[in-house]
Formats: sequence, C-alpha cells, structure tokens
Amino acid sequence: MASVHSTVPHHTFLPSISKPKSKSKSISKPQNFPASRFSTNPNFTKRAVVATKVSTEEFDVIAVQSNDITDQQEGLIVSRVEMEGGDGELGTTMTTQVNGFGANEGLLSLEGFPSSSGLVGNENEENVEKLLDRSINASIVLVAGTFALTKLLTIDSDYWHGWTIYEIVRYAPLHNWLAYEEALKTNPVFAKMVISGVVYSVGDWIAQCFEGKPLFEFDRARMFRSGLVGFALHGSLSHYYYQFCEELFPYKGWWVVPVKVAFDQTAWSAVWNSIYYTVVGILRFDSPINIFNELKATFFPMLTAGWKLWPFAHLITYGVIPVEQRLLWVDMIELIWVTILSTYSNEKSEARSSSESIEAKSATSEE
Repeated sequence: MASVHSTVPHHTFLPSISKPKSKSKSISKPQNFPASRFSTNPNFTKRAVVATKVSTEEFDVIAVQSNDITDQQEGLIVSRVEMEGGDGELGTTMTTQVNGFGANEGLLSLEGFPSSSGLVGNENEENVEKLLDRSINASIVLVAGTFALTKLLTIDSDYWHGWTIYEIVRYAPLHNWLAYEEALKTNPVFAKMVISGVVYSVGDWIAQCFEGKPLFEFDRARMFRSGLVGFALHGSLSHYYYQFCEELFPYKGWWVVPVKVAFDQTAWSAVWNSIYYTVVGILRFDSPINIFNELKATFFPMLTAGWKLWPFAHLITYGVIPVEQRLLWVDMIELIWVTILSTYSNEKSEARSSSESIEAKSATSEE
C-alpha cells in the first residue's frame, strides 16, 4: 500500500484521509476537516490532542481500503522516527492508533511498584523458610520426646525377659524414682542441673505458646537461653541454697516454716530474679545499660508477682518435702513460674527493640 508523506503545519487539525476515487494506487492529497465534523464525533476531541502533540513530526498516512467513511477516519497514524541502522524504519518510541483512544489512555503504568512475580517470589521464599523452621522445631521436639520416653520405659530393659506389657508399665514409675534417688546420692548437683535445664526449656516453650505462637514455631534461641540458665545456674544454686537455708534456720518448730517462706520470697527471690534477667540479657548480647534498665523495670513487679504463687507452694516445700527432694517439687511449680519470668523478660526486650527501630527510622527520615 502506498503512502504520502506530508508535514502538518502549525495551527492545523488532524489531516483527513480522503476516500480514493478509484482502485488505483494513487492517493488524493489530504484535506483539513472542518470543525463541524469534529463536533459530531466525540472521539475527535482525543484525536485533536494527539494531533497537537505530534504536529511537528512526520507522519505516514496510510489509506484504508474501504468504502466506509468511518473506517477511513479510523486510520492508523504512525510517527516516523529516524532510527539508527536504517531509514524508513518505524520508531518504537511512539505508536498511536487513532480509534477513539489517546496514546497512553487505557494503559496502566507500574513504574515504582514491585512486580507481581517479585512479590510471589518473596512470599514463596518466606513460606519455604517458615516450613523449614517448623520442620526443625518439630524434629527437636520429636527427638527429645522420643529419647525421654524411651529412657523412662526402658528402665527395666535388663530384666524384661518373660515380662508382659502390663508388668513393664506397672514397674517403670517406681524404678525410675529409685534411679532418681540413686542419682541424687551419687551426683546430686548434676542431676538437679539436668532437671532444671529441662524445666526451664519447656517453661519457655509454654511461654511462647501462651504469647500466641504456634506449637512448632517457637524461637529456638530464646528457648536455648532459658534452658541454659536453668541448667547452669538454677539447679546448682538451688542445691546449695536449700542446704544453706536449713543451716540458717535449724529449728524444728512450726513457726520456722513461715519464716523460711518469708526469707525465700524476699532475699532468695530477689537474688535469683536478678541473676536470671542479667544472664539472659548477656546471652542476648544486650548492653549493660539495657540490662540494668530492664532489671530495674522488672524487679518489684516480678517480686510481687511471686507472692501470688510461691508462698502457698513453699508451705509444702519447707513443711513436707525433704531437703534433697525439694528441687524436684520446686521445678514442677517452676513450669508456671518460668512462663511468667520468660514472658516478662522478652516483652521488655521486644518493646525496647521496637522502640529503637522506630527511632532509627525516624532519624533516617529526618536526614
């Protein structure tokens, strides 16, 4: 199809595409449309804008081989841009079809926004990481639970010959208790350290679940810190503390029990809570100032919170339980208390971290 190049002069409207008089390849010269013809067709308002923008450019006017005047008016105007590499190539910078729409009308620009494929990719990566993290946590719980259950049930494995399942289940609790008492005689400090380490790990897990985390999406580092404090400090210190308490109050009267409870819930609770918060802060790599501020903020609230739980438990601790067995009873109650301790400690740490991040963002925005 032949085309005629013409330069649109300034202050003129879009040139019309005249209807060919014959089927020959000759094309009549374009004429200007009168303003009255534009007013009858609302689409020409947008065409006029396009024509004004490209009035100084060169056009290819391509005749439409149709007898319908509407088809001729809906012709294709392509801006010719001189491209490097050859003359006469159609430019890619501006292509406008005059069919009632502007050059950019109907197109949605997504510049400045992340692509949908990027969002999907990030979401998939997060799902994979969450699934992997959950699988690791579930494996830890499964391995630890299987090991503990196996040790408890196989305590009499050397004597199982001829035993029934009923006999194994019946004698397992009694023989486990005898094995625990034997461990207290041979290595009491290490036995109590193991018990406290397990209790503090499980207590922190319960605390995280109580805070709203799913069962297998717990923070392993946080649980490890709590268990390490229980293993390294609580078991050993409690062993020596209960012996010290008996030497400090060697009396046998009924009144000595409330005295021991009062001493426990003032001096010993203040010391142990301070040790717990300080060591956990050190394991989190907190600065000394942050550790001191956290300790100062939680000291009295935690001390008074203990008065709602421990006095009733310690009436049994100092009134009924023998000295060597006290830590086991206390660690059973510690499952509740560690939940409170861990919750208080990590709430303060998370609140401080969030406030620091907000301050950092505000400082960055001001700069």
